[in-house]
Amino acid sequence: MGRASFPPQDCDRVTILDAAELHRTVLRLCTQMLESVPDPKDLVLLGIPTRGVALAQVLARELELLLGQPVDHGVLDPTFHRDDLNRVGTRLALPTALPVSIDGRSLVLVDDVVFTGRTVRAALEALQAWGRPANVRLLAMVDRGHRELPIQPDFVGRVVPTSRQEFIHLMLQEVDGEEGVALLRPRGGVSLS
Repeated sequence: MGRASFPPQDCDRVTILDAAELHRTVLRLCTQMLESVPDPKDLVLLGIPTRGVALAQVLARELELLLGQPVDHGVLDPTFHRDDLNRVGTRLALPTALPVSIDGRSLVLVDDVVFTGRTVRAALEALQAWGRPANVRLLAMVDRGHRELPIQPDFVGRVVPTSRQEFIHLMLQEVDGEEGVALLRPRGGVSLS
């Protein structure tokens, strides 16, 4: 997953995207999503907890500004479909909240960081219980590599090669009081993942 509790200790922080660059990236991702669907009314964004939920909300707001109409968005929590819970541990699961029926809709799964691909695999499995969308695409703000499964984002903000000891942190105003994307490098060989 590449996640750690915050604030992480003993880390150097390298800015990947500042607030202005993050905003431009969000706009680009919105444009790419709109180009991929024949009818924007069919679009549904589903955020994957935890940061994917906040990112889906940001994207939905920007899409609404571009379209002049709201875009359906919700939460898809794949926690109990993971095949690696013994390795990554559990967190308090968020309830899956689908705003509409997903049958025949164009879904975009939204996550902050794509790492091994196991979270996305679990999300795809969880999605099967909720209906049959016309198509499912994946949007990630950062692709950091290290895939263990053949999963690739359709829309990606930035590709940032990392070591397994590094961590990518998406910061959003609503959650963190600041915006941007940072790479956290452990000092002295401390592992974050």
